[in-house]
Amino acid sequence: MSLVPTGTNRRRVSGWIGKLRLLLFIAILGIPAAGAWAGLVQAADTPSAGAVYVIPVKQTVQSGLSSFLDRALTEAEQAKASLVVLEIDTPGGRLDTAEEIGQRIRSSAVPTVAFVTGKAASAGAYLALNAGDIAMAPGTTIGAAMIVDAAGNPVENPKYVSFWAEEMRSAAELNGRNPAIAIGMVDPKRVVELKELGETKEKGQILSLSADSALKVGYSELTAKSTDEVIEWKGLSDRQVIDMNPSLAEKIAEVVTSPGISTLLLILGIAGIAIEMLVPGFGVPGFTGLIAFGLYFFGQSIAGFAGMESMVLFILGIILLVLEMFVPSFGILGILGIAALIFGITMGAFDTGNALQSLGIAVLVASVIILIFAYIFRRKGIWNRFILRDELTADQGYVPNEGRQSWLGQEGLALSELRPAGVAEIGGQRVDVVTSGEFVERGKPVRVISADGTRIVVKELQQPQSK
Repeated sequence: MSLVPTGTNRRRVSGWIGKLRLLLFIAILGIPAAGAWAGLVQAADTPSAGAVYVIPVKQTVQSGLSSFLDRALTEAEQAKASLVVLEIDTPGGRLDTAEEIGQRIRSSAVPTVAFVTGKAASAGAYLALNAGDIAMAPGTTIGAAMIVDAAGNPVENPKYVSFWAEEMRSAAELNGRNPAIAIGMVDPKRVVELKELGETKEKGQILSLSADSALKVGYSELTAKSTDEVIEWKGLSDRQVIDMNPSLAEKIAEVVTSPGISTLLLILGIAGIAIEMLVPGFGVPGFTGLIAFGLYFFGQSIAGFAGMESMVLFILGIILLVLEMFVPSFGILGILGIAALIFGITMGAFDTGNALQSLGIAVLVASVIILIFAYIFRRKGIWNRFILRDELTADQGYVPNEGRQSWLGQEGLALSELRPAGVAEIGGQRVDVVTSGEFVERGKPVRVISADGTRIVVKELQQPQSK
């Protein structure tokens, strides 16, 4: 961890980025070495005990953020830090990830303060409520935690709304905050009396609090203009300040583990590998597929979900599918290969259900791409190895057998006894002939009476008797 001086009483320490390019290249090829990930996220130096760790929460709440926060909090605990300040500015994100992060914040061995520097909306509000204290900068907001779907439309399922409202209520009660306000941030049907403000949240509204309002209703303990003021408020202005930032690997993981990008990577991976196997020789589809799958497992591995076993299963699945194309197995290798691929991809994901859904969408879209590509390049496909398309024509130098109709009526001599098959000389050529069943002695004259594609039929000529 390198130290950057910013004043007499504090020094900012930036997060470790390290030598990443080589390891990233290896990961893209899908062959990450065990233990390489640890080197991407370890600090170079161990700061002195009693420092204040500042951790930014300024991205969508998803698996990449969960991995980063866990790593940062672990470092703070190992360094016996005096305080962790979570700088929160997020529009929210996945509820399941928010639950995981909230649990991690609650279980931290280091005291925590959530400093809202922008918006603590939706899942961001939940994270803030799980911290020991909340401070807010002027002009910031906290709340608006209504559940929405991927398109941003409100989810009105009572089961989901009730569950998330209960989670928010529990988080608010951790530090004695009014649970009704937390529920009002989630449930638009709930009426909430805000006596401190002289206001009432009516039905159909979602509650969101400004910095001033949050301070008045007890949802904030301090209004501060900077992180320095928060640290001074805690009486730790003389302590070393450590800025924890996501490493480059964690930033990549944040992008590639998002639901849309991970599905896109699966589409590119499946389509690229399949096209390369069906229409070999291009190289680009196969290389694209390898990069896509490599990025998928790289992100899931950095986020702490994909282990070596999931990548081994995935590679085994690819090998089995390739063998199925060349080794007769009555479909057994293909079934095992597909099963290995599915298990490898789902085992390396944060949520198995979402992974299966993404995989299903990827298979459907990739199938359309493969069919289009295979049709366009159908004359180059692997199926040409099993279908004889070449014609042996005279234009290509192949000379077909000559027709035998010209033999009709020609005469010659039997060069062997015809019983009824034998050899005769006709038109100066030795040919295999047969009779209609009669016996012809060697040396007798014969005449061709029939000729087709398979045989020449001859008959003995009756020589005129001498007088």
